[in-house]
Amino acid sequence: MVVGDIATGTELLVIGAGPGGYVAAIRAAQNGIDTTLVEKDAYGGTCLNYGCIPSKALITGANLAHEAGNAEEMGIHADPVVDMSQLRDWKSGVVDQLTGGVEKLCKANGVNLVEGTARFKDENAVRIAHGGEGQGSETVEFEHCIIATGSRVIQIPGFDFGDEPVWSSRDALEADTVPERLVVVGGGYIGMELSTTFAKLGADVTVVEMLDDILPGYESDVARVVRKRAEDLGIDMHFGEGASGWRDEDDGIMVTTETEDGEENEYRADKVLVAVGRSPVTDTMDIESAGLEADDRGFLSVDECRRTDVEHIYAVGDVVEDTPMLAHVASKEGIVAAEHVAGEPVAFDSQAVPAAVFTDPEIGTVGMTEADAEEAGFSPVVGQMPFRASGRALTTNHADGFVRVVADEESGFVLGAQIVGPEASELIAELAFAIEMGATLEDVASTIHTHPTLAEAVMEAAENALGQAIHTLNR
Repeated sequence: MVVGDIATGTELLVIGAGPGGYVAAIRAAQNGIDTTLVEKDAYGGTCLNYGCIPSKALITGANLAHEAGNAEEMGIHADPVVDMSQLRDWKSGVVDQLTGGVEKLCKANGVNLVEGTARFKDENAVRIAHGGEGQGSETVEFEHCIIATGSRVIQIPGFDFGDEPVWSSRDALEADTVPERLVVVGGGYIGMELSTTFAKLGADVTVVEMLDDILPGYESDVARVVRKRAEDLGIDMHFGEGASGWRDEDDGIMVTTETEDGEENEYRADKVLVAVGRSPVTDTMDIESAGLEADDRGFLSVDECRRTDVEHIYAVGDVVEDTPMLAHVASKEGIVAAEHVAGEPVAFDSQAVPAAVFTDPEIGTVGMTEADAEEAGFSPVVGQMPFRASGRALTTNHADGFVRVVADEESGFVLGAQIVGPEASELIAELAFAIEMGATLEDVASTIHTHPTLAEAVMEAAENALGQAIHTLNR
């Protein structure tokens, strides 16, 4: 028997339980808002289930195995064997712990959880179809709504994720064996993170990228450090080539590419991983019924409070135009939207948003580059500290890369930073805080940093910009 449509009401409906949606729901409930959170797949969204968390778990395992097997110069000799099935189970345990925690936190804060797929009926109601035969649907009327449906991987012609040899990033993270030969289409941050990981796990990796370098959007000297390390790991990279298709071979598959000049190339593989980016999920909700219209790429426009063109409907995270697709950005936007619903005087006005890439070595960036600062009308001063001059970096046997700080020469205010090297994802937080708080080079340089630590390189870079560095030559 099919359960008929029933109607309920809520003050705030949040669509999507990823890092934007569940955070918004919890904050709204904490502010006394009657909140309903609907999720069609898994609590925690792509980040916790199929992206940020499982990829970092797999990266950690790959790094551990690679370090143990390549430490002869330290006098450590080992030949580790990776059980991919067990590694996957451990990774899944981490994911389950976190996603289960999200569900418990939502319930503990009084959020009403609903499983299903939401589609707008009009600007004040959605119909939620529940999964499973005979589960029926329900209509939920709302006063306010937050759209937090996230993004999906981009599929390219000739590479259907339904075909067994073709991997999305999600498929790669679920692998229980390491392919002998892996072709990766795309040299962006996802492609390079997974290329490095599978190379360390023993795969023969080839990266195909349409542009002339990896990591588009990052400065060339930052990308160069990562590219050099990838080459040292045996990753074969080909630039200026777009993947055009693949075919079965007796011993695997053949991936074909084509240059702008029409030159064709072929690469043998057992799997091909397509990692060319993500696109917003706004085409599954009948947003037009609510009076909303996405742009030609699927994004929604919002104001500083994250309100869409329909004033009582908000959007946060990957569906928002001109916003980086980062989980921590989605969470901040979710908090802003929820607090605005609660009547708080808030706006999304962060001075700078940090980002990290978990390649080898890691990349951490925040704020302006030197070129950005010049374009914005500043007279930038730059300080840099190489990790090869850091005692702590040398003792970890990871001394590639540098810390670079960009500041305004006249005022000394920190404008941005670029870090490529060990623990860059952690180190960048200090400089993000410096920018947010309006700190100067003198503030950073005069703060006593623990010795011996990698964080000292941040202090030294600030001192270098002031012409006062001790452990590296001043510019």
